[in-house]
Amino acid sequence: MRNRARSSSACTSPSHGKMRAMKIFGFSVSLILINMASIMERADENLLPAVYKEVSEAFNAGPTELGYLTFIRNFVQALSSPLAGVLALHYDRPAVLAMGTAFWALSTAAVGASQHFGQVAIWRAVNGFGLAIVIPALQSFIADSYMDGVRGTGFGLLSLVGSIGGIGGGVLATVMAGQEFWGVPGWRFAFAMMASLSLLIGFLVYMFVIDPRRTTLMTHGTEEDSERTSLVGKGSVPPPSIWGDSWLAMISVMKVQTFQIIVLQGIVGSLPWTSMVFFTLWFELIGFDHNSSAALNSLFAIGCAMGSLMGGFIADRVSKFYPDTGRIMCAQFSAFMGIPFSWIVLAVIPQSVNSWNAFAVALFLMGLSISWCATCANNPMFAEVVPLKHRTMIYAFDRAFEGSFSSFAAPAVGYLTEKIYGYDSKSLSLANGSVQGAYALSRGLLTMTVIPFGLCCLFYSPLYIMFKRDRDNARMASSKELELT
Repeated sequence: MRNRARSSSACTSPSHGKMRAMKIFGFSVSLILINMASIMERADENLLPAVYKEVSEAFNAGPTELGYLTFIRNFVQALSSPLAGVLALHYDRPAVLAMGTAFWALSTAAVGASQHFGQVAIWRAVNGFGLAIVIPALQSFIADSYMDGVRGTGFGLLSLVGSIGGIGGGVLATVMAGQEFWGVPGWRFAFAMMASLSLLIGFLVYMFVIDPRRTTLMTHGTEEDSERTSLVGKGSVPPPSIWGDSWLAMISVMKVQTFQIIVLQGIVGSLPWTSMVFFTLWFELIGFDHNSSAALNSLFAIGCAMGSLMGGFIADRVSKFYPDTGRIMCAQFSAFMGIPFSWIVLAVIPQSVNSWNAFAVALFLMGLSISWCATCANNPMFAEVVPLKHRTMIYAFDRAFEGSFSSFAAPAVGYLTEKIYGYDSKSLSLANGSVQGAYALSRGLLTMTVIPFGLCCLFYSPLYIMFKRDRDNARMASSKELELT
């Protein structure tokens, strides 16, 4: 009777009953809203780098100070990411996503209203806390929504639609930056508008998205939960502990060697991506106007979006023929391609406004080829080497380790640019660009891209041995859990 009552109440809860029937053109409303949340998350990430020039002028900040803004957000995000795994173990992920969205949206609005550089830094830290909760929950949600053979494509679609948000956020902020709206500087108005849209999406996610794990629990977990409840009442089984369960999940994830290797390469491999937040400033130092800079960033982002989907799709196909090594080979190819393309974009093409076409082609092809790793290997492989209930935790700890180290990349670019290559923000005029400033920044970027891409490619190699063993262990553990259920 208790099992029937619990099953009945779960199936007839308002949100669940509503969402089971809600589809748009055959697509799950839950997945649509999750992808919309990804769009807003990526738009928010690209908002500040797109207006670095205006922020630099408003607060008299150089590349090092601007780099610290990215560092603060990324570092707080990294430290806070395990919290997403803890929350997802005990609460529905839509509620977790809505909470994180509220943090990032309110902090985005506060950045736009800040009057001092210190205020911007504080609110960027709050922004990182919100993103720390959202990103692992999004990734595990997608992992649970697709089967192994098409999971790369699923992550590719998430990355593709997220990139649309990144493009939109970056272009919108860059174009609006040079204007005023009702007496408000355009870059500030862009932050307020993005915050409002993010709050709306967070509300929709909370109201209408159904966690796919809930269906699994209703299918397999009702009798087990009832039996456990009975045993707890008799004193045979201790009551569940939130922090105890979370600690066991953390230990389980940390012991997986595939996780350790992917995190190691990710720590190094994410450095170039963090450094690329300076692309907009670099284009404007070359002499490109806001529209031309936004167009170049958009072409690079479009290439990355298409590449992430293409990489996930290709890896899904290759892994059918080489299930133990196919995804690893695809990831190494993508990481290696970062070396020649970084050299071409930052050192070979003349840094002149006359080189717009050359930059456009090179940046698009660069984005198309270097953006595979997360969708073709990292995220799909994480889903295969831990049990279902630990997926959010493994994505959270990946963000924690990679983010904490990669957050140093932006200040490092600023330091190299100013101390090694001679960039002086106080003597340069940002209004019409600066040849010397553009050259210095490009050399700082080149240092922080070519070397990390090469190391990233090398660090994938141990997975040829470790991945198969960890995947088989996870499958065995999952089979035992299902048998017990």
